Amino acid sequence: MMQQSLILVGKGKLEWKRKALESIEKDEVLIQTIAGAISIGAELPQYKESDVTDLNPKYPRETGYESFGRVIEAGEDVLEINVGDHVLAFYGHKDYGVVKADKVVKVPETIDYTYALLNTLSCDSAKGVMKLKPDKLDHVLVTGSGTMGLLTLHFLKEYMNVEKVDVLEPNKARGKLAKTFGANNVYLSEEEVPREHYKCGFECSSSKNAFDAILKALKHNGEVCVLSDGNKDVFSLNEDFYKKELKIVGSSDGWDYQQHSQWFFENIKKLEYVNSIFESHIHSHELIDCFAYLSETNECPIKVLVRYPGS
Repeated sequence: MMQQSLILVGKGKLEWKRKALESIEKDEVLIQTIAGAISIGAELPQYKESDVTDLNPKYPRETGYESFGRVIEAGEDVLEINVGDHVLAFYGHKDYGVVKADKVVKVPETIDYTYALLNTLSCDSAKGVMKLKPDKLDHVLVTGSGTMGLLTLHFLKEYMNVEKVDVLEPNKARGKLAKTFGANNVYLSEEEVPREHYKCGFECSSSKNAFDAILKALKHNGEVCVLSDGNKDVFSLNEDFYKKELKIVGSSDGWDYQQHSQWFFENIKKLEYVNSIFESHIHSHELIDCFAYLSETNECPIKVLVRYPGS
């Protein structure tokens, strides 16, 4: 069987590469991709060579990481996953993927892939939220209402039951969507955010101005979790960090994607708006043109859903 993969071969240069797949191992599954996603915040800086955390990128490099598909072959030692099952995996922009069976997330037949694909970043945001563990009555600030910001807001409201969560988001359309996800107040500029008002905050924007604003907005001994990739701006500590003795923690990847899915898949059955995060839908053959367009526009969608043949 031939596998087609989208490979970044240089700055702004993507190519589809084909190779023959070897036989799967006893503990692996072969997945035919049904849908994937472009994560704008993570992938676009790599494409444009603007990622401040990767100043000397090496090529060629694979692209993407969120994949949904159907298992078409399972190794003889695989017991929990069957041929025909729908699963989430992390192999990116490919039409077929070979993955260790214990690394996939089984998706119930009742869950549409437009919801299922969001489990990965929901789990990532959940890990950061649980590091700070805000109480129900704490005032919480989220900066940015892209994918990470909205899923953080969703987890704060739906799992942690935090009553007062405000969002800093200069894009009015995204701010309106944050309201749909349960934001109490949406601020369009840093100047609107009240100072020394919040017990904790979550940085989801990759913006140094937003990071500065969140430090100013925290109370004494407040805490901030950085959930953004940090690949857009370089953050610095202002005087509020020292004066108010603030705590900053980082968070990367999820706490447990399979365990998280048990809550997430049940929760989204009653919240149909969650998949509105996918503001653009394309087919896989449009990926190269889509990246080129995203690199030139100032109005990027929050997230792009990618459908593969047969979906």
